[in-house]
Amino acid sequence: ERGFDGATLRAIAERAGMGASSIYRHVQSKEELLIDELSQMQEEAWSRFRVADDRNRPPAERLLDFFDVQHELLVENRDLTTIALRATTKTEARVAKRVLQLYDRTIGLLMEILQHGRMKKHLARDVDVLETARVLFHVTNGARIPWANGMVADDALRDSIHQAVYLLFRGVSAQPLAPSAPSSSPSPSLPSSPSSSLPQTEAPPGLAGAAGVPAESPTPRRAGLLTDPR
Repeated sequence: ERGFDGATLRAIAERAGMGASSIYRHVQSKEELLIDELSQMQEEAWSRFRVADDRNRPPAERLLDFFDVQHELLVENRDLTTIALRATTKTEARVAKRVLQLYDRTIGLLMEILQHGRMKKHLARDVDVLETARVLFHVTNGARIPWANGMVADDALRDSIHQAVYLLFRGVSAQPLAPSAPSSSPSPSLPSSPSSSLPQTEAPPGLAGAAGVPAESPTPRRAGLLTDPR
C-alpha cells in the first residue's frame, strides 16, 4: 500500500511472513529483491515456453513464442514489473551485479534458440549468434520501458517486439553491407518513430521463409540479414 518509494525491506519481509534477519541474509535492499523476482519470472517464462516448444521450427517462430510468453507474464504481474524495471536502473554494486546476471541469462536463452537454428541451417552460416541475441535483448528491453511507464498499450508493446524480430530476420538494406572499421566520428542517427507508425505485418500460418519470417508480397527480395541465402 505504501508504493515502491515508501516500502522498506523490513515491511516487505513482514508482509511475506519473514523475519527481517531472514530476508537480510539473502538481500540487502528492496531493489535486489525485485531483481530476484524478475529472474524468477524469467525462468517461469522459459519453462512455459519449453513445454509447447518444437525445436525443429525456424528460430524466428520460436523467438516470437518466447517473447509472447514473457509478455503474458509481465502483463499478469504489471505492478511488480513496473517497479522491478525501475530497480534495474539502480547503480548500487549489489543491485548492478544482479541485473547483469539477469541480462546475461536472458541473452543466453536467446542464444540457445539461435544456435539451434544455425545448426538446422535456418540462419546464415556466418551469423554471430551472440551479437544477434544481444540485439534482440536490447530491442525488447527498450520497448518495455515506455510500456512500464504507461505510455504504450499491451498490444502495442507486443506488436513492436514482433516487428523488431521481422526486421532483423528479413533485413532492411537493398545491398549487402561490408563490415566496416570503427569510426571515431559519431554515425548520424535516424529519427525514431512510434511503433504505431510501423507497417503492420500479418503472419500467415507457419511464418513463411527459411528463417520463419512472413512474406508480405510475392515479389522476390534480398535474403534477410540472418537468413541463409542458399
